[in-house]
Amino acid sequence: MNLLFLVHRIPFPPNKGDKIRSFHELRYLARRHRVHVGCLVDQPEDMAHVAELGQMVASLEAVPLDPRRARVQSLGALAAGGPLSVRYFRSPRLARWVRDTAQREKLDAVLLFSSPMFDYVEDLHLPTVMDFCDVDSDKWRQYATRAPLVLRPLYALEARRLRAYEEHVLRNCDAATLVADRERELWAGLPADLQTKVHVVPNGVDLQFFTSAAALGDARDPHAIVFTGAMDYYANVDAVQFFADDVLPRIRAEVPDAHFYIVGSRPTPEVVALGRRPGITVTGFVEDVRPYYARATACVVPLRIARGIQNKLLEAMAMGRPVVATQAAALGIGAGTHDGLRVADDPEGLARETLALLRDPNAAESAGRAGRRFVEREYVWDRALGKLEGLLEHAARRAGIVTPHVAAVESAVAIPTGV
Repeated sequence: MNLLFLVHRIPFPPNKGDKIRSFHELRYLARRHRVHVGCLVDQPEDMAHVAELGQMVASLEAVPLDPRRARVQSLGALAAGGPLSVRYFRSPRLARWVRDTAQREKLDAVLLFSSPMFDYVEDLHLPTVMDFCDVDSDKWRQYATRAPLVLRPLYALEARRLRAYEEHVLRNCDAATLVADRERELWAGLPADLQTKVHVVPNGVDLQFFTSAAALGDARDPHAIVFTGAMDYYANVDAVQFFADDVLPRIRAEVPDAHFYIVGSRPTPEVVALGRRPGITVTGFVEDVRPYYARATACVVPLRIARGIQNKLLEAMAMGRPVVATQAAALGIGAGTHDGLRVADDPEGLARETLALLRDPNAAESAGRAGRRFVEREYVWDRALGKLEGLLEHAARRAGIVTPHVAAVESAVAIPTGV
């Protein structure tokens, strides 16, 4: 097939949640089809990867996006009545490239990643599959319950408008995907004809890269507690502040040498400040997260705002490390205690579950092995993405415009994995 793939954030390097999913979608499809990629680049350092990404695809348009300017631009949606998110990701340059590509290429189908990208193709009338990934409108609803009071009305408004826009997209695309049944349940009230368009395509984990910690020369620290993630993302910032304020003191009262590692790029000033406390290290960007997983006796995912599948959770389990998570973070993956996952929501419960792992290395190792078995069984990328490919092929066939299969040479691009 000859495909157009539009992504709201450059899908390379795969070093944060949405980019991990979009990268693996692209890599899978580019091995089998001719793929034209249009994307926005909201981190200047990611422009250095454009050339490598271009080697994987038939054509590429990577448009810089200035987050400050985009935020100002998005405010125009307040008067216009649309979602801020759609205006935020609007680029005249990318829109021109999309129109030119549609005119030049005989496209079989379009894959969109994140609902704001539908704005670029709505008038093209091409077979379209939308990967919503998560139900973003519900994420904004959650933000509205925890954000500073002055921002809550704005976030609540965005939640309502984005929910209406998501329904509009569903009505006008051929099929849609979400990462988990839990996400799909959020749309249980939609008309039946729209619900039938929605399919679950779960995330996977790179089981060769995120191999068992022992294969890397096991360097487990009996006192190490690890959290990984982009540290300018509100949900992650909220999670580590919550853990540092309310959970870690309880743990260190019992195990004074317990040490909390916050591993991830672009830490906010609030996160940097946590690193000045006893028992906390804030690393900032690291080239490779695997040594930190290997160090951990317990990995924690104390998210209070969460949607979909948490890649950090799958990565830790793939490396044979036990995970303590909130219910919000754990629900999407469908694992239980027998799979090496411990769940608690309140500070006392999170501390208790983490302490149990710190105090019993054998139990921690056993839980880690169970987690590895779980992801080997349930979270294989190729198995999941075969379903996405099938949806694209079905949409193209319904439109009667499928061109002969075009096999692409598998890219040998190295995958940076720092966060």
